[in-house]
Amino acid sequence: MMAFLRSLLYLLLAILITAPFGLLVTLAIVFPMKFRFWVISVWRACFLALCKYVLGLHYQVIGRENIPATPSVILSKHQSAWETVGLQAIFPPLVFVLKKSLLMIPFLGWAFAAVKMISIDRSAGMDALRQVITQGCDRLKAGYWVVIFPEGTRIAPGAKRRFKSGGAHLALNAGALVVPVAHNAGEFWARNAFVKKPGLITVSIGPAIDPTGKTADEITTLAEQWVEGEMRRISPHRYLTVAHAVAS
Repeated sequence: MMAFLRSLLYLLLAILITAPFGLLVTLAIVFPMKFRFWVISVWRACFLALCKYVLGLHYQVIGRENIPATPSVILSKHQSAWETVGLQAIFPPLVFVLKKSLLMIPFLGWAFAAVKMISIDRSAGMDALRQVITQGCDRLKAGYWVVIFPEGTRIAPGAKRRFKSGGAHLALNAGALVVPVAHNAGEFWARNAFVKKPGLITVSIGPAIDPTGKTADEITTLAEQWVEGEMRRISPHRYLTVAHAVAS
């Protein structure tokens, strides 16, 4: 019951802060990107404060020393809505690769457009990959990091999908490092779940992968192996059935 009430209060407060900030970022389109990102950073601080003080949801980061000094491509596990904000607090200014349809969401979508998120039409096939590479190279050159969820959608804890190679192709074209990220946010913030659970989210950042001399498939495999291996370390209870089957 307490978790339900906390989640209800969180939702009401989140709506109250997102609407005006989304409008403010949209109006700030006449100002430099640095100012727009500052507005987003204020909203982000409010969001994380709601998570901490209303939901009782905290987070810790492992591997901060692995964050490169130059703009890079982040290949992250995607389990919930939390990491779309949490990663912004951990890494330097960044943009996400997202569905173009999300730009149509009032306030939030407008804010996405104002800070030049990389929007793609997923049904466009190879043209979608070209969109990621073209827009991604532009953002990296401008000094922004690029976050890609290589599984393409939110995945429940303990489950996985094959990593797609779009992020690796972007890294190769831009000459940027690839940073693998694992986390267990889905343990507390399940997909489409109204009730959020209190707890401690663990975000683990792996060693950067240098794309030099590697193919896109090799880069993708290295990132996938590290992320999935780390998931088994930070959420071991989700893989007990698999481990038992292998042992048998």
